[in-house]
Amino acid sequence: MRQSIQTMYWDAGRRMYADTPSRLSFSQHTQSLAVLAGLVEGDSARDLIARTASDPSLVQATIYFRHYLHSALNAAGEGDRYLDMLGEWRAQLARGMTTWAESPEPSRSDCHAWGASPNFELFRTVLGIDSAAPGFKSVIIRPFLGKLDHASGAIPHPKGEIAVSLDRRDGKLHATVSLPPDTSGEFVWEGQKQPLHAGTNTLVF
Repeated sequence: MRQSIQTMYWDAGRRMYADTPSRLSFSQHTQSLAVLAGLVEGDSARDLIARTASDPSLVQATIYFRHYLHSALNAAGEGDRYLDMLGEWRAQLARGMTTWAESPEPSRSDCHAWGASPNFELFRTVLGIDSAAPGFKSVIIRPFLGKLDHASGAIPHPKGEIAVSLDRRDGKLHATVSLPPDTSGEFVWEGQKQPLHAGTNTLVF
C-alpha cells in the first residue's frame, strides 16, 4: 500500500503528496497523514512537515484536523513549532468562547472533542509525555518547549501519576520527572537520551 501511494500520489516537482492521482490538489491533511503513516521518516519527514506548516497555498487544516497536523509535527521532531500554531485557539478565547469549537467562524462554543486537542498536546508535545509500551508500562518524555523557558504538569497513570517539570536556564535544560512504581522510560532532549526509573529522576542536559 505504501509503495502504491508513493507511486500514485507523490509529486516530485512539488515535493509533496497530492490529494488525488490527478495531482491537482495538495493539502495539509495529506502531508500530515503521510508523516503519521510512516511514508516519510527522518530528515525527509521534518522537511515535509515544516513546509506543510508554512505553505499557505495548501488546503489548510481547520480546527478538528489540526490534531493530525500537530501530531505529525511531533512525530517528525518539529514540535517546537506547536505553541506558535495555536492562534485559532487564542482567537476563540479572545471572542469569549468558553469551550472549544469544531470549525472556524462563524461558529459557537460547541464543547467539541475535535477542537480540544490542545488539552492533549500540551502534555504530549510541550511536556513530551507519551506512552512507549502497552498500558503505559514504559514512558517516553520528549519535550518541545518552543520559546518557553519553564513548563510543568502531570497526567494520571494506571499506577499513579507522571509529573514533569522543565526549566531552561544557563544554556541547559533542567528536568525533574516522577514516574509511578514499576514504571520505567526514557527522556529525550535534542538527540540526547537518558533512562528513567520509577520515582524521582533529576536530569540536566
